[in-house]
Amino acid sequence: MSLITQLVLQPVGVGTPALLAAHLQLGTLGGAAWTWPTYIIVPLVATGVLYLLGIFKMQRKGSAPRGLLILSFVAGWGALLLALDSPIHELSEQLFWVHMTQHEILMLVAAPLLVLGRPLVPLLWALPSGSREAVAGVMRSTPVKRTWFAVSAPLTAWLLHAAALWLWHAPALFAATLRSDAIHAAQHISFLGTALLFWWTLLENHGRRLGYGVAVLYVFTTTIHTSVLGALLTFSSRPWYSPYFLTAPAWHISALEDQQIGGLIMWIPAGTLLTIIALVLLVKWLQDSQQRWEYTRTAELIRASRSGA
Repeated sequence: MSLITQLVLQPVGVGTPALLAAHLQLGTLGGAAWTWPTYIIVPLVATGVLYLLGIFKMQRKGSAPRGLLILSFVAGWGALLLALDSPIHELSEQLFWVHMTQHEILMLVAAPLLVLGRPLVPLLWALPSGSREAVAGVMRSTPVKRTWFAVSAPLTAWLLHAAALWLWHAPALFAATLRSDAIHAAQHISFLGTALLFWWTLLENHGRRLGYGVAVLYVFTTTIHTSVLGALLTFSSRPWYSPYFLTAPAWHISALEDQQIGGLIMWIPAGTLLTIIALVLLVKWLQDSQQRWEYTRTAELIRASRSGA
């Protein structure tokens, strides 16, 4: 019986914890540590310092953001550090399922938290006043506004996010990320960048261009295509990514079992989170529709009473 058959079809409680422990245990982490690569740490530390400097300047002017926004940014920043520099980063080159975990942290934890933190204003405040006004002027310019309007359109954001996810999981491209730090960095930048765009369109652009009905469709269709990719990885009869043929067995699982676990991580936890978000939006959509109907009905009754009088 294959690993995926045991995990999915075996009744809960009949040896499942022991099975999971046997297959998911990582042994010792002697070969994995915090690596502190310069090309990751320098941008992260610079962003964190600029953000704190901006908050300090805003506090002196009495216009600091709310504590919840600061907490969201700090949590998102911490999630980036965890995904890109902790032992997860080193283990992701040895185990596919750890690589999937790293990607889910980037796209489903760090990205929405950073969007909710709204860090652009504090980062602008960190700049000298002259530079701040110059950057703000560029951001308000017509070409930049038109470009951003086009890129942040719901369909564009959805397509870019989906394209990044599917293209980078093509076997040739994914294997290339494990052989080249530059290609690996490009993968992470595209995942994080398109995820930030995806969540900004949903969370910040909602009231203007993405009503509840479109938002439900936006999230639900994302749930479907990510779940399909996860299912393909899970139920494949052969491993897709050759670099893990040698590294996965060192952790007492085959490359196929490693891929199946990674597929489950993409399929079930990520799919469940997106489904919950879609259901919350659906409930809000129904409540909003009911409220608008009540307002309309009340207005009609008021007009009718006035005309009758």
